Amino acid sequence: MVVFAGGGSRASMGSLAVHIIQGRWFMVFATTLIMSAAGATYMFGLYSGDLKDALGYDQTTLNLLSFFKDLGSNVGVLSGLINEVTPPWVVLFIGATLNFFGYFMMWLAVTKKISTPKVWQMCLYICVAGNSQSFANTGALVTAVKNFPESRGVVLGLLKGFVGLSGAILTQLFHAVYGTDSKSLILLIGWLPAVISIVFLRTVRIIKAVRLARELKVFYRFLYVSLGLAGFLMIVIILQKKFDFTRVEFSFSAVTVIFLLFLPLAIVFREEIGVWKSKNLAVEDKMCDDLKVVVTEEKKKQPPATGETSVSCWKTAFQPPERGEDFTILQALFSVDMLILFLATICGVGGTLTAIDNLGQIGTSLGYPKKSISTFVSLVSIWNYLGRVAAGFLSEHFLTKYKFPRPLVLTIILSISCVGHLLIAFNVRGGLYAASVIIGFCFGAQWPLLFAIISELFGLKYYSTLYNFGSTASPIGSYILNVRVAGHLYDREAERQMKALGKIRRAGEDLDCVGVKCFQLAFIIITAVTAFGVLVSAVLAVRTRKFYKGDIYKKFREQAAAAETEMAAAGAGNGAVIPGSVTTKA
Repeated sequence: MVVFAGGGSRASMGSLAVHIIQGRWFMVFATTLIMSAAGATYMFGLYSGDLKDALGYDQTTLNLLSFFKDLGSNVGVLSGLINEVTPPWVVLFIGATLNFFGYFMMWLAVTKKISTPKVWQMCLYICVAGNSQSFANTGALVTAVKNFPESRGVVLGLLKGFVGLSGAILTQLFHAVYGTDSKSLILLIGWLPAVISIVFLRTVRIIKAVRLARELKVFYRFLYVSLGLAGFLMIVIILQKKFDFTRVEFSFSAVTVIFLLFLPLAIVFREEIGVWKSKNLAVEDKMCDDLKVVVTEEKKKQPPATGETSVSCWKTAFQPPERGEDFTILQALFSVDMLILFLATICGVGGTLTAIDNLGQIGTSLGYPKKSISTFVSLVSIWNYLGRVAAGFLSEHFLTKYKFPRPLVLTIILSISCVGHLLIAFNVRGGLYAASVIIGFCFGAQWPLLFAIISELFGLKYYSTLYNFGSTASPIGSYILNVRVAGHLYDREAERQMKALGKIRRAGEDLDCVGVKCFQLAFIIITAVTAFGVLVSAVLAVRTRKFYKGDIYKKFREQAAAAETEMAAAGAGNGAVIPGSVTTKA
């Protein structure tokens, strides 16, 4: 059982409903909903064709927009710094505002409700919209990690999994509300995530808590529900590929998705009612007295507080503590481990993100029907989710049981992603379906591993900022591999095909490329870059092998024990319960 502090110590205070809403498990439920709508940036392939047609862009310009989308969604240092000095609700509110503004302006442009914006304006709009995702991640996900420090891999895997699943979730809701009007998708992803974040502004917060064995079991229950949701979405995607769904059938699937999203409330009620009942038990006087003696003795053992001399962070930037301790921001940024991890992420995430952002154009150039292209996007979303939860939960299991280092898991994932890139490069028959699965899985798996490694090597004190710094590797890789490599080579091949047909491109005319040559060279280059990332990641695994062989969660258990003792003392003083350790008052 998990106890949270600050929720009211007397059984007579507050109602059960208030207790549940203020509970830490309801907070987890709120973060799952926020994350399930925070992956709109992964849906670029669904509406990129509308941007290209309505605004007359070539592939290089479209990939430039994609780069600014990735730049906004991954350069979240500002949201991290804001979160260091404000409560999470401030970050969530800013994110909701940015999300609505960015996507709403894009929708106005695509539907011609305003005059056609310049390219730099569209880049600004999509960057702002993308940046809202970093605010949602920082406000919700970072808060959850800090509330459950000993289960960070599980928390990251679960919540990042919902982000990966959000593309398929939003697609079902979109078809139910707007049918097949893909331009309206931009409007949906503008208002829906903003509304969800605003609803839970006061719910998501730092809650001082202790961790006991049951915590992991509760997270696994959340996982089972999310697996059920992913399984349902996979079945629906297969059926939608074979049959033409009507609006009624889409509505049925959307209602089922909403039901499964809210099903974890049953888990929340069960856990929080258990805490509520335990709080209504009385404490035996003798046990209270014994507890006070123990607390007094513990306080006597503590050394007296001494004054600390503040030292400039610049002077200690190159004097890092041991791995696992709380690094300052500068110590982490100048660390060799961070630089290695950053480079591996540029290679790995940059390549997989290029494939995801170009799925629509890849499918079209290889002759796949439009319905199949929608299937690719949904498959990426589903396997993106599975990659995230698998990397989070399994890496946590292997770390705690076998001391298997997370950087080595990252190395394996990068190796697998090379297979997906080669399937695209050589257009294996039906290979784009398999490539969507592999790339979606590997793209998703990299994120919880990256963020867990950062938290383990550099501590949680400045995790909000360091978490977002790690994300900035993605747009760098995306710009190099997506804009400068894939986009440039696609346009060059398209121009060659036009010249071969004796055509002359007119101003504002689309560049359409057909055939395997459109992306072949680009993905051969991407495969080579990813292979280099495998070697870089392996270096980090070797450097940190001794650290991961140790007990990396020891200090968090000690902190949890101290918090438990403090809360027990407060509860005894108020006549409240310490769940699982008290009987009735005499």
